[in-house]
Amino acid sequence: MKIGLMFTNTGAFSEPEMIAHLATTADQCGIESMWTIEHVVIPQGFQTPYPYSRDGKFPGGETASILDPLIPLSFCAALTSKLRFGTAVMILPQRHPIYVAKELATIDVMSGGRVMLGVGSGWLKEEFAALQLDFHARGARTDEAIGAIRALWRDDPSTFEGQHFKFREMRSFPKPIQKGGIPIHIGGHSPAAVRRAARLGDGFFPAPGNLNVLKDLFARVKEECRKIGRNPAEIELSAAGRLTPDLIKTFQDMGVTRAMTIVPGADRDSVSRGLEKIGQELVPL
Repeated sequence: MKIGLMFTNTGAFSEPEMIAHLATTADQCGIESMWTIEHVVIPQGFQTPYPYSRDGKFPGGETASILDPLIPLSFCAALTSKLRFGTAVMILPQRHPIYVAKELATIDVMSGGRVMLGVGSGWLKEEFAALQLDFHARGARTDEAIGAIRALWRDDPSTFEGQHFKFREMRSFPKPIQKGGIPIHIGGHSPAAVRRAARLGDGFFPAPGNLNVLKDLFARVKEECRKIGRNPAEIELSAAGRLTPDLIKTFQDMGVTRAMTIVPGADRDSVSRGLEKIGQELVPL
């Protein structure tokens, strides 16, 4: 089972010494990947409920320190040799795909092909308002952005024609060095996320940890694949939880190949002990 670490660019890990220690220790312990989150701003007093907690409250509150999702990955790639890096998730409709394609291709080249792009359409309405973006167009922007990014990674010259993004005969280099391009993992748990994963994703990472919800979401994405004639095995499934050998066995039975968990600690010693324990007890499973 691949083991991934979530929320690796916030809280204690927004400090360079701690994120460096996290990355190098994870690399040594056989952890497969570390994943960053994104919020460019947190609007004071926002009213949109956070969809991934029971009380609707955003973890860490409005003053949570959250690094940019990409810059720390480049920083950590320079310190490691095997660890892979991903975003879980980048709020894709808030970014222009031409820049995203360039940034991810750059990290892919500099890391030796160790980057993944996890994307979501976003949930914080007030953040979209601050960026002067239409919150209700975020799904369409996400889908178009994925197509535009793939065109820039794949073609030379690259052309894309959409409602929100369009360009003709653009030259974008470097190209990613991973064969087939950088994997794009779709986050979320909505019907739109399920359809997006089936149509556009290399992977699917729904946030809910409830096993019955996960089973239903994975079944739905497989059904969507069948509707469009796609092999569901082409989509890598990731799931999160408080990892134990029993939970990993359950994930494996569900077809999950990457188990995600929060970092086990927030200081050097606890991070070291926790990752060593994961490396010894869970990575071999």
